[in-house]
Amino acid sequence: MRSLARVAPAEMRYVAAVPGTLHVVATPIGNLGDITLRAIETLRRADRVLAEDTRRTLALLSHLGIQGKPVDRLDAHASPEAVLRSVERLVAGESLALVTDAGTPVVSDPGTALVRAAAARGILVVPVPGPSAVLAAACASGLVAGPFRFVGFLPRTGPSRRAALELVTTTPEAVILFESPER
Repeated sequence: MRSLARVAPAEMRYVAAVPGTLHVVATPIGNLGDITLRAIETLRRADRVLAEDTRRTLALLSHLGIQGKPVDRLDAHASPEAVLRSVERLVAGESLALVTDAGTPVVSDPGTALVRAAAARGILVVPVPGPSAVLAAACASGLVAGPFRFVGFLPRTGPSRRAALELVTTTPEAVILFESPER
């Protein structure tokens, strides 16, 4: 049996050093100790980090001892121009790490536009799995014994919220949805 210390660095170098790659990196949901070794190495080796909230990401990088890494904002309100700038960096050979505030980017979080644009240009998109609020909820609820439906965040008001609630109340599967503790 090979030890992790002997195997991981070579594997991580291969995964994190491919030029022109977009890494979709899961980050801790609440406990910073939940970050994976692969996520740490990917963040270290990426040329730049794209973040939903740069303050939170800078705090995470600082906790991990990663200093001086360029961090750009790419949140849910990112302009098409901001997405295009990131794609152009990828085409030019930069390795970018996309992170969200907590959990996996693109799962009810920003990043979909960038992932789609990168894939459309033939850019390699590599998921770096880690903590998942959806799976944590499924495991801890005791309600999921088979298929389940993930709804994400419900619309805040109006007919779209009513339609989403109707779906939740009529589906036969267990339902996982996100909601702010303030609402």
